[in-house]
Amino acid sequence: MSLSLREQLLQAGLVSQKQVQQAERQQNRQQYQAPRGKKQQQEPTLQQAAAQRAQAEKAQRDAELNRKKQEKADRKARFAQIKQLVDKHQVARVESEDFYNFVDGTKIKRVPVSAELRERLIRGDLAIVRNEGRYAFVPSAIAADIRSRVERAVIHHNVPKAVDNTDDPYKDFVVPDDLMW
Repeated sequence: MSLSLREQLLQAGLVSQKQVQQAERQQNRQQYQAPRGKKQQQEPTLQQAAAQRAQAEKAQRDAELNRKKQEKADRKARFAQIKQLVDKHQVARVESEDFYNFVDGTKIKRVPVSAELRERLIRGDLAIVRNEGRYAFVPSAIAADIRSRVERAVIHHNVPKAVDNTDDPYKDFVVPDDLMW
């Protein structure tokens, strides 16, 4: 019969009985700990996956919060720019018995104007802008700058339409001034 390596070493006197028992105990420990080790290795991977998932969700929430903060800061900066443009370029308001009516949302508002301001508003040289709850008159170029920043800040602006008279069959006929209906 063939003897195991352990028995052969014991018979040759190269190892003692105590060393053989110690080696057996170590082997048994490894045998019983191997399945536990696999379980322990699987659990940390599940825990690691859960931790990674939680970390990814937290990073996504943080990114969303940062984006919202950035949008709020940008919006605040745009309104500050609008305020600065209006303060710098607004046309002086007048006290008058004559009013100019315009639509703000669903309400009809009115502001006191002189004859010159009324004419400039009708021609489209001036626009009405809402800034910090008040209305201001600004030149149309400034109104375009304001509209590019915040669309709803420009309340009223008459844009002159180009009249195309090339297809008008009556363009050569003069309309009399004294025509009565």
